[in-house]
Amino acid sequence: MPSLASNYADMNGSTQMHAALQQNQVQHRHMWIITGPAGCGKSSVAEYLAKELAIPYIEGDDYHTPAAKQKMGRGIPLDDVDRWDWLIKLREAAVARLSPSASSAVKDHTGVVVTCSALRRRYRDVIRVAAYEHHNVAVHFVYLRADEELLMKRVLMRQGHYMKSAMVHSQMEVLEAPDGSEQTMDVLEVDCSPALPQVQKNVVAMVRETLADDV
Repeated sequence: MPSLASNYADMNGSTQMHAALQQNQVQHRHMWIITGPAGCGKSSVAEYLAKELAIPYIEGDDYHTPAAKQKMGRGIPLDDVDRWDWLIKLREAAVARLSPSASSAVKDHTGVVVTCSALRRRYRDVIRVAAYEHHNVAVHFVYLRADEELLMKRVLMRQGHYMKSAMVHSQMEVLEAPDGSEQTMDVLEVDCSPALPQVQKNVVAMVRETLADDV
């Protein structure tokens, strides 16, 4: 019959093993990429999500070159050459925001929210490189789905934005909506046809559910 001392030793050993496993468990830092064509509400949703999660927010449009913005303002679609450097800069900026903050050399941000149209799979793959280069970074795409008619109405209501309504059609032409393989990997799809407050709440709910599963 095992002695009380041997039972204690077994319990103590199990506790130490459990603690070691917890220490070795990867604590993910999450990159939430809010995607979709012009007019789907990327910025409004991203700002709301960042506020709810208390994490940094990066506006992808800020990383376009002045030449690219002028091009889009004239209704000329960007090509892959225009987008490639932008996607890489945006990815690197997002990873940088996940690093320890200036106010704390030891505390990392647990996540970052980024707006990026990411219309094609190969564009999304450029962002996915972050997870390959940094083992504790998890990349998620929140795809805001809407039809062209709704997007056109929303863009026409904008005031002073460089993205003109003609760009909606060109973006819908090149859009490669995430397929089933992507959705099972790292894409959350959200219908953005309801009113904005409802869309924002739906996105937050889906994100929180994803975070709860990351244990």
